[in-house]
Amino acid sequence: MSSDAEHTPLTTDLIALEGAPADKRGVIEFLLGLAVDADRVTDREQALDDLLAREEEATTGVGMGIGIPHAKSAAVTAPTIAFTRVPEGIDFDAMDDEPATLIFMLLVPEEGGEEHLQMLSSLSRSLMHEETREELHDAESKDHVESIVLEAVEE
Repeated sequence: MSSDAEHTPLTTDLIALEGAPADKRGVIEFLLGLAVDADRVTDREQALDDLLAREEEATTGVGMGIGIPHAKSAAVTAPTIAFTRVPEGIDFDAMDDEPATLIFMLLVPEEGGEEHLQMLSSLSRSLMHEETREELHDAESKDHVESIVLEAVEE
């Protein structure tokens, strides 16, 4: 892994354009698997517990077809974003009752509080734009998704 990839929250190995399960817990485990395979997570069970505990606190369905499960975890080695699309949609308990079709998982090391909030707010802001959401739905390559999301979180 290049040193550059270690500092980039999203790389193509953290993107799945298809194949995600169409239920909330299933998609969380699916995205966590991408993070584990990319060597971003040292303890899968701990990270999953942290993500599910966060889901219990409040919904991560932000509306407009977007789900952003996220957590701070001692099991995470670097700020990480994993992404998938679920065309049929998943009930993420969004306030607008719209099923989530774009799912982003944000994981940050336990001590990365500020970075976590910054990534979450940058991503959420950019996803308010219909154009950004459409681009993510239409992207035909992982590279394209990577460039859209990294541009969003670096704003």
